[in-house]
Amino acid sequence: MSKRYLVLFLAIVCYQFLTPVLSWSGDFSFEEDIVFAIVDQVELKLDMASPVDGNGPYPALVYIFDGDWGYWPAGRNVCRSAIRRAAERGYVAVTIDYRQTSIREAGQAKYRFPDQVHDVKCAVRWLRANAKKYRIDPESIGAAGFCCGGHLALMLGLTRPSDGLEGSCGYSEYSSRVQAVVSSAGPTELTNLYLYTENRFIPNAIAVFIGGSPQEMAVEYTIASPVLYVYKDAPPILTIHGESDNYVPIKQAFLLDEKMKEMGASHTLIIRKYGGHADFTAQLEAFEFFDKYLKQEH
Repeated sequence: MSKRYLVLFLAIVCYQFLTPVLSWSGDFSFEEDIVFAIVDQVELKLDMASPVDGNGPYPALVYIFDGDWGYWPAGRNVCRSAIRRAAERGYVAVTIDYRQTSIREAGQAKYRFPDQVHDVKCAVRWLRANAKKYRIDPESIGAAGFCCGGHLALMLGLTRPSDGLEGSCGYSEYSSRVQAVVSSAGPTELTNLYLYTENRFIPNAIAVFIGGSPQEMAVEYTIASPVLYVYKDAPPILTIHGESDNYVPIKQAFLLDEKMKEMGASHTLIIRKYGGHADFTAQLEAFEFFDKYLKQEH
């Protein structure tokens, strides 16, 4: 191989490994492995699906995967079908990383609450910082998540800068506020969930996430619970929950619904009759909800 062709070959290899993968399928483009932050030497990445046609700006959706905050092996790839469906409906949609409790240090989870909340907020600020590049409407961003991803989506939607959960990963000049949230079976009150779930694994996952039991860390359980942060002008929230969910009991949805009504905030609760622990964030009701609040004229 001549020196000229060797240089060309190496350039192509480097390009493939050092740039995100971009592909097109149908009415959307797909780009993966975009780094949105580096925190404590951990690269946080996202995958993005975007409409191909039109100039935008488009509303954006942030999908947050489940995995009990890292207790079970999971990753952002589980939400790829959801972001593709969202892009086909006219959204710039991303599925994002957050630091996992599975990363251990001295026998303990290295990354616990509130690290995961910091990371999802950072992703929203990154979207706003790059809104022009990716044809995003910075005033129309929604968040969706299943189970513990739903918990993080609710924390993203309900907490404000005064709550001290913004983190320090960068883009501090941009807001982390979202304009709508869809939670599917998302935990809302962690002490209640720890005590009353019928599943033997979820208390362990919560204890790893918080750093102990409710008896040991009552304050931390309270400040990690979305119901604490409900306020009248909170972004509208849609909760979809299976009636027969024994992992995150339906009581969690009722607790949020009661608090939202008490505060005069906008909350829609859909109960899936006979439904179990399932992800409903990419179903029609979820997209119609986002359409209502994110595609309206400003």
